[in-house]
This record gives sequence, structure tokens and C-alpha cells, in this order.
Amino acid sequence: MIALFRKEINQFFSTLIGLLTIIIFLLVNALMIWVFSSDFNVLDYGYANMYTFFTLAPILFLIFIPAVCMGLFSEEYSAGTIEILFTKPISLWNIVLSKYFAANILALLAILPTLIYFASIYLLGETVGNLDIGGILGSYLGLFMLSSAFISIGIFASTISNNQVVAFLIAIVLNAIFYYGFDILSEVTFLQQWDLLISKLGISAHYAVISNGIIDSRDLLYFISLCLVFLILSKTIIQSKR
Repeated sequence: MIALFRKEINQFFSTLIGLLTIIIFLLVNALMIWVFSSDFNVLDYGYANMYTFFTLAPILFLIFIPAVCMGLFSEEYSAGTIEILFTKPISLWNIVLSKYFAANILALLAILPTLIYFASIYLLGETVGNLDIGGILGSYLGLFMLSSAFISIGIFASTISNNQVVAFLIAIVLNAIFYYGFDILSEVTFLQQWDLLISKLGISAHYAVISNGIIDSRDLLYFISLCLVFLILSKTIIQSKR
């Protein structure tokens, strides 16, 4: 499993996929938060906090994470290298997990440089250092949990098709459904008596709680369970194609 994990990490950066993904993610974030005049611009927002970043990052992850995950299994199918993996003395579960952990490392490497935003906003306030540091740390945890959930969905999408573009589109649709879909569904008139329950099925409600600096075990359990469900589904699909 360790060898396959290293192979995935090396592949991310040897083909520039990983590096370009990180650069583009950081560049778009920086332009939206510091340069372009918009609702996400910290200077236009007028408050020294990172609310705009933690609102923007999930939207960008809806696209960037499927781009990272689309080839994890689709490329193996199309190139025929999946058959080589099947002959190795490694379980299907370990194959799925090695790709999942490698993609999480890439997401973490994309998130960590944004700490410079924290340092900048820390110094920009009317009172230097007047930030809710605990809340910001909670928000970073929430963002990492969200990216992990998106990755598990992206891996599932990649196991469905041997076409990377199809896998990419499926992942975007599924991520959007889990992030926005349940909130939209909860606002339907005849479902409003169950609106809280329906919204809790989506990622957005749990991410919003953690982003406020509230670390609730129920929210963490939701993200862990969601990741496990899609990873198990991925393993099941690979097994059916074996």
C-alpha cells in the first residue's frame, strides 16, 4: 500500500497535474480575495476575517478536486494498468485507500499555503491580531474534511467510467448535489416540515458548523461516514469489474 501511495504522489507531480492544480487553486483564490472586486474580496468586505476565503474555497474545490480525481481509476481502466494492479499482492481496499490518501495529501498541500492569507489578515485589522484564531483553525479543519468528502466522491466517479471527462463531470454533479442539493431540497414547500433533517443530509450544513469554530462530533462523524460510504462503493464497483 505504501508503494502504491508513493506511486500516486509521484504521478501527481511528474505529470504536473498536482502542481498545476495547486497553483491554479491558489491563484484563483488570491485574485478573488485580494484583486478582483467581488463579494469575496477581503478589502471590499471591510472586515479582517477569513469568512470570504472559507466561502470561496469549497466552490473552487467543486471543480478542482474532480479534476485531480478523474484519472485515479479511469486512467487505469483506459490504459489497462488496472489488470497489473489486480495481480499485485495488495487488496482492493488498499488500492482504493492508497489513491484516497494520496489525493488528500495533494488537497492538504493546496490548503496549507493559504495560511499566508491568515498572516496577512492578522496584520490588516484595525487592531493587529484581533482574530478568532480558534474559529479559523476550526474552519481549516472543516475545509480539509470537506475536501476529503469531495475526494471520496471523486474516486467513486472515477471507478464508474474509463473516460476521464465523464468521471470529471459525474464528480462535479455529485459534489454539487451533496453540497447544494439538499439545502435546495429542504426549501421545497411540501418538504419544509423536514427541512432540518434534509439539510443535515448535505455537506454544507455540517461544513457551516465547523467553519464557525464549533467542533461537534456529529459533524465529524458525518464526514467520516460519507467518505467511508463512497470508498466502499468504489471498492464494490472495482470488484464487480475485476
